[in-house]
Amino acid sequence: MARIDPAGPLRGSLRPPSDKSISHRAALIAAMGEGETVVEGYLDAADTRTTLAAVRALGARVEVGPGPAGTDEAWGGPNDPVDGPLRIGGVGLRGAGSATIDVGNAGTLLRLLPGWLAGQDGGQWTLDGDDSIRRRPVDRIAAPLREMGAELRAREDRLPPLTIAGAPLHGIAYEMPIASAQVKSCILFAGLLADGETRVVEGHPSRDHSERMLAAAGAEVSREGNAVVIQPAERLKPGVIAVPADISSAAFFLVAALLVAGSEVVLEEVGVNPTRTGLLSILERMGAEIELEPLGERGGEPTARLRVRPAPLRAVEVGGAEIPLAIDELPLVALAACFAEGTTTIRDAAELRAKESDRIETVVAALNALGGAVEPTADGMVITGSGGLRGGMISSQGDHRIAMLGAVAGIASGDGVEVAGMDAAAVSYPGFESDLASLLVARG
Repeated sequence: MARIDPAGPLRGSLRPPSDKSISHRAALIAAMGEGETVVEGYLDAADTRTTLAAVRALGARVEVGPGPAGTDEAWGGPNDPVDGPLRIGGVGLRGAGSATIDVGNAGTLLRLLPGWLAGQDGGQWTLDGDDSIRRRPVDRIAAPLREMGAELRAREDRLPPLTIAGAPLHGIAYEMPIASAQVKSCILFAGLLADGETRVVEGHPSRDHSERMLAAAGAEVSREGNAVVIQPAERLKPGVIAVPADISSAAFFLVAALLVAGSEVVLEEVGVNPTRTGLLSILERMGAEIELEPLGERGGEPTARLRVRPAPLRAVEVGGAEIPLAIDELPLVALAACFAEGTTTIRDAAELRAKESDRIETVVAALNALGGAVEPTADGMVITGSGGLRGGMISSQGDHRIAMLGAVAGIASGDGVEVAGMDAAAVSYPGFESDLASLLVARG
């Protein structure tokens, strides 16, 4: 149990941890590649270490250090830190060895990796994980992969463990029923090994990190209107992949500084890919003034310095095309809405129910326990703002984003918040509590 008391202003600057989504993809694409890939700024967190362990189980060489290939220290596994540049020796698009993979709590790994494995004829793989993973559906990747010819088995035909038998694949045109970058990326990975073109049609654009990284590695991938098209590939050669700071991690400090009087926080080298900046647009509609200073590109991704100060907030409607651009930050939108004037509605966000927890139910339960007025709906929630939160006790339910949400609520609340399961934050942000404390220590 961690207690977070109300605090004075947040002041200072920091670089949030590296992007979790990009780090997962960097490890997987490096493992698919030929030769060695250097990954600069890989996120050192529980989920991303799990992905490194997975690619190593498939046959990739994983080393940490800046030296020439073969001279660095071999990475020792999920209990070892990633404290320098990664050097990953790939197995090639069709060279993954059969294995049983523990995906831990990493939903991105669970949903992306099968796309690559499914087309490697003759291989056998089983993906399983912790209790949270065993509740996360895989039917949304299984359906398009089976259309392509994949052989998959799952518990109750929709839940892990997921067993994959490599088979020849053919390209398809697949219309996404729900916007999901994870499902899209899975299909694109499978399309690399398929016979013929693969086309993924999106109702609303989702984050495009996979497309950018695959194109940089030599894949033939393009966007045609609302469709992403990928051609079969013989090989990938990623070379060097640089990972910017994660806007989803930066978001907790953005909202904290917005809610706590007298604050001024600067966040450095934050990735501002337009498919990830939905939170910034939503907060600006609510009345926030967030200064964005472009810093150029890092690894093909635009980055910026963000500066935020408190502002009075008003209610907004959130839905449609902006949902996939802010899916991981919607719990923070709900928190901010508790401090806003009026009633905020979040809709079209049923995807929240398939995260590390059912994030509609966990957010509603947490905010109401702290004095909020939040009602769940089938695909979102309705938040009646009261100008603040009283405080109280919440459970993270093992969800890293709910744990960090509780901490932000604590410093902005009247009485403070006790968070059961604060250690869940280490899944994506092991240093979150110390970084938050550093901004509070630096107050003037």
